[in-house]
Amino acid sequence: MMLKIKNMTSFVCKTVRYNLKIIFANKFIYFLIAAVALFLLVVIISLFDAGSNPSEATVYAWLLLPGILLVFYPTVFGIQNDADSRMLEILFGIPDYRYKVWLVRLAVIYAVVFAFLLILAFLSAAAIVPFNVFEMVFQLMFPVFLLGSLAFMLSTVVKSGYGTAVFMVVIAIAFWVLSDALSESRWNLFLNPFRFPENVSDLVWQTVVFNNRVYQTVGIILSVLTGLLNLQRREKFI
Repeated sequence: MMLKIKNMTSFVCKTVRYNLKIIFANKFIYFLIAAVALFLLVVIISLFDAGSNPSEATVYAWLLLPGILLVFYPTVFGIQNDADSRMLEILFGIPDYRYKVWLVRLAVIYAVVFAFLLILAFLSAAAIVPFNVFEMVFQLMFPVFLLGSLAFMLSTVVKSGYGTAVFMVVIAIAFWVLSDALSESRWNLFLNPFRFPENVSDLVWQTVVFNNRVYQTVGIILSVLTGLLNLQRREKFI
């Protein structure tokens, strides 16, 4: 039994390590360093502000940026990297195999981002302001997963990493600009569940947050399914 568990653990570790190399094109450590550097830069700038008063809402905003950065490259450039390395020809040569490969890759990407944000959240809770770490990371996963899934879907349509990156940057900037106008709306992509509006009751705010997360979950599922369906069009990729 112990040998079986050991073999399974070894297999999972090797699979994750192998997929990380493919997903991040052997540049995972650089993206990890960049995400940590971005987080530290934002935190330092914010803490040196004279009127700074860190709260759960502030930490949520801090953690959202490195989470988006870490999920950005593998989902935006994944299809292009496969095409450049001739991996798509192999994937399309095995019926339905490409779906399993990309589902595993998305699972690995999201698991890595979750673990990364969990570590940063623990450090933030210990050094800056106490909060429920798991609740924080759970809430962060909705916009991060949605942006990652949307990037994956667009990459199967645009079929160019740089083209997909432009679309994603435009979408992110548009929602960021509208975030103040949509601050209390369930349609706000960057809704901060820890920033309670003064003119809204707790019950109403909980309903808004719940609806927002439901809509984002639906968006995640539809984006992933659409991306996988787009991969059926072999002639458009090869």
